[in-house]
Amino acid sequence: MACYAYILCVLTLFSSVLASQETLKNIAHSFLKVLDECKHELNLHENILLDLYHFWKEDYGILKRDTGCAIMCMSQKLQLVDTTGNLHHGNAQEFAVKNGAEVEVAQKLVNMVHECEKQHQVQEDPCERALEVAKCFRSGIHLLKWTPTVEVLVGEVLTEV
Repeated sequence: MACYAYILCVLTLFSSVLASQETLKNIAHSFLKVLDECKHELNLHENILLDLYHFWKEDYGILKRDTGCAIMCMSQKLQLVDTTGNLHHGNAQEFAVKNGAEVEVAQKLVNMVHECEKQHQVQEDPCERALEVAKCFRSGIHLLKWTPTVEVLVGEVLTEV
């Protein structure tokens, strides 16, 4: 009997991880919808796509300041940050829920970003700060095993571009 309970527990956790991966895929896809607008406004080069393509790869060092600028621009366009560039908790949680997150998952994502912001608040350059917060968030998502698969995201992004 204990074996069945264990299997049920593992399957429940696995389905939770899959649901969270799907949620992150949906959030990333919606987030990238404003990329072209930001590329144009900020006069960003196509190499920004390479950083975004590799974003979820934990060992990929996203080092370009332009990537941080693009992330900040997209966050502003989606009203996920306030006028000072800090996460707008209500809007961010609503964005996550609209893209398929359960309320608890959305809150966990918002809390994770908020903790990352606190770690990097001393960074004065808004683009560098956005980049560091994004890398911190990516690490947190990897720890939760919620990372969306690159293949699925690439297919989604390429259909939009």
